[in-house]
Amino acid sequence: MWRWYRIPQYFVYHDDVEIRSEIEGDVTSVLIEGETAKIVVGGGGESETYAAPAAGVTVTEGDMIYAGDTLATYKKWKIGILIVGLWLTIKVSMIAIVFGILIGLFAGLARISDNPALKWSAVTYIELIRGSPLLVQIFIWYFVLGTLINTMIAKQGGSWQIPPLWFGVAALAFFTGAYVAEMVRAGIQSIHRGQTEAARSLGMNYVQTMGHVILPQAMMRILPPLAGQFISLIKDSSLLGIIAIRELTKATREVVTTSLQPFELWFVCALLYLILTFSLSMLVQYLERRTLA
Repeated sequence: MWRWYRIPQYFVYHDDVEIRSEIEGDVTSVLIEGETAKIVVGGGGESETYAAPAAGVTVTEGDMIYAGDTLATYKKWKIGILIVGLWLTIKVSMIAIVFGILIGLFAGLARISDNPALKWSAVTYIELIRGSPLLVQIFIWYFVLGTLINTMIAKQGGSWQIPPLWFGVAALAFFTGAYVAEMVRAGIQSIHRGQTEAARSLGMNYVQTMGHVILPQAMMRILPPLAGQFISLIKDSSLLGIIAIRELTKATREVVTTSLQPFELWFVCALLYLILTFSLSMLVQYLERRTLA
């Protein structure tokens, strides 16, 4: 049986918030000022004051309470787990896209460099990344590199650890960077060599030629395949749930486990991914029109 009416609560819900006493003692006063109440609890030589909505006060003066007892309750709107997962998916994808572009741009330029060290380093990176599954790379980043890096930080006396989120971002960024590198290489090589020679004859160096002449034209040609790659990245981010990152797919799986509504929730999950990828596709098409205008 379809129960669509229960879906909105996973986006936003009205939660019951309880204000609890942190000490044991008696309620020495309940002072109501308009819609706010001040509850004073004293005992054992100490005193605590709590502010709460007047309508939600559940104690009266003289009541004896223990630590953890409820003094007042009120309703508060909170963001549901699907919105939390959606936001994390957007956050991870956007950060990975930015780093993927930077890595891909550098690797693409290195790929066509005359310097053998740069060229073959880029070739090795691209072939290694493209030749292995993304899921395996996520495991390597999280279980191997993540463990090594966090262990080294701990041995150096560091009191903090790099969270799994950043190893997931790194895996996605390096994976995407390899494909972006090949697009950058193909885009640059599609520009006629005569334009490079003309720019150099005008006195431009390599960086100026690339920055002012070649890359702007190449970017126009690689925007469509870049859009496809970034859409794939958003969908690939669903694999990060395997390393305990609560992105959209993992959040949906958790809700399905507790609500036993797989049909409705997986349809909603697919719709949210479609909204993300369609929005990105429209954005890239807009950029293409602006570039051609």
